Amino acid sequence: MDLNERAAKIKLLLMDVDGVWTDGKLHYTTGPNGEVVETKAFNAQDGIALRWAGWNGITLGVISGRNSPATEHRAKQLEVKHIHQGHIEKVPILEGIVKEEGISLDEVAFVGDDLTDAIVMKRVGLAVAPANAREEVKRIAHLVTKSAGGDGAVREVIELILKAQGHWRDLLAKYEVE
Repeated sequence: MDLNERAAKIKLLLMDVDGVWTDGKLHYTTGPNGEVVETKAFNAQDGIALRWAGWNGITLGVISGRNSPATEHRAKQLEVKHIHQGHIEKVPILEGIVKEEGISLDEVAFVGDDLTDAIVMKRVGLAVAPANAREEVKRIAHLVTKSAGGDGAVREVIELILKAQGHWRDLLAKYEVE
């Protein structure tokens, strides 16, 4: 099955966060009361693409090995339905979401960059690794994006899906950039 055929089937887009939504670097600073606060930089073009995916019927989710208030805030802002943090073992989360959504694994895309993501990627219909992913992960991906995580990789995946499903031209027309 070719890449466009895989993308045309996608109903659910699941993603890791650190290294996919972000560049994978963890930034800590001291808050006003002296407590340590984590900050993250998210890509605005990834964000708008996530909204477009949602508008076009793609259910969104994140499965992250780390807990982060910044991730929670950004995911809610983008109307991400499935937000799972603190899960290094991601297959049970994948299985639960697929069961809840009533879809098959070939209707799922997953974007991941590290070994904890590889096991999920081997089970889904469209497995994507950003350019900054580990080599072992790139080898099992159906697609390796040109962009790195936090720098447009998610946007690339969503454009692929929207084009394969016939939504891209309508989106361009909406913004008068045909």
